[in-house]
Amino acid sequence: MTIVARDPQTPDLLEMRGISKTYGRTVALQGLELSVPAGEFVTVVGPSGCGKSTLFNMVAGLEEPDAGGTMRFKGHGCHASELLGRVAFMPQRDLLLPWRSVIDNAILANEIEGAPRREARARARQMVPEFGLAGFEDQYPHQLSGGMRQRVALMRTFLFERELMLLDEPFGALDALTRTIMQRWLLDVWERHRRTILFITHDVDEAIFLGDRVLVMTARPGRVKLERRVALPRPRDAGLVLTPEFIALKREILDAIEEESMKSFAASQPVPA
Repeated sequence: MTIVARDPQTPDLLEMRGISKTYGRTVALQGLELSVPAGEFVTVVGPSGCGKSTLFNMVAGLEEPDAGGTMRFKGHGCHASELLGRVAFMPQRDLLLPWRSVIDNAILANEIEGAPRREARARARQMVPEFGLAGFEDQYPHQLSGGMRQRVALMRTFLFERELMLLDEPFGALDALTRTIMQRWLLDVWERHRRTILFITHDVDEAIFLGDRVLVMTARPGRVKLERRVALPRPRDAGLVLTPEFIALKREILDAIEEESMKSFAASQPVPA
C-alpha cells in the first residue's frame, strides 16, 4: 500500500481566489480560496447553509460569483458561465427519467451532445459490469434499488467524459450499509479512471474515507476554514475508520464544524431588547 502525497508539479485543474456570492442581503460566500489539483479526490464538509451548493453551482457554470474574485480552469482565467458543459455534475437526486431504461438513462448526456445513439449505447453496455449493473441494462428506474439508481446516475456522470466531476451528496439518501458499500465501490472506480472529483458530504467519516484532502467550510458567509490532507494509505478498507490516525483527523474536523455551527446558531438568535 502507498501513501498518497501531492506532487507539487501537478497543476491545479480548478483554482478560485477571493470568490464571493451575495443574494440580496444574504452573503452566501465571501473571500473563498480553493484549489483542486488534477487527479485529486477532494471532499467538502461544513455546517448547514455554509454555501457548499452555491460553490458547486458556480463550478458547474450555473451561477456567476460577485465581481472581484478570479476563477481559473486548466490554467486559464474564466467566467463561471464558461464552465457550463465542461464539468460533469451529479446532484443529490439521481434524476433518472422513468421512461428510459438503465442504458438509455446512462447515455442521456452523450445524446444531448450529439453522440450517435448506437455508439453511445454500445459503450455504456461495456461499462455496465464495472458499475455493478450487469443483468439490469434494460430495467427501468422503478425496478431498481436506491443504490442501483445511484450507480446508474454515476455511470451517466462518468460517461460524460469530463476531467472534473462534481458529486453533491450522492449517497446521502442511502441506508448506512448501502452507503458504505457504495463508498468502497466509488473508490475502486475512481482508482481505475482517475478523474478529478470534488465531493460534497455532511458525513465526516465519508469525507475522510474517500478524500485525498478534506476542506471544512465556515458558517455563512462560507469560505474554507480548515484544509487537511488525508495521509492514509490507498486502497482503503473498512478497518481504516478504526485507526488512531483516522479518529484523530475526524476529531479535528468535527471540532471545526461544531465551532462553526455554534457561530451560526448564535447569529440566528434574536438580540435581547
